[in-house]
Amino acid sequence: MTHKISKSEHARMRNQFIQFFKYLFLSLKILKIVSGGHGSTRN
Repeated sequence: MTHKISKSEHARMRNQFIQFFKYLFLSLKILKIVSGGHGSTRN
């Protein structure tokens, strides 16, 4: 199941991967900030 992919295709795939992880990381950071500190009613 190995088919050769061109460099541009590989770069695009890796870029989407990186974009996804960046998005995930950011949303996790935001969630952490929101849940602890701001907007929480707990002391």
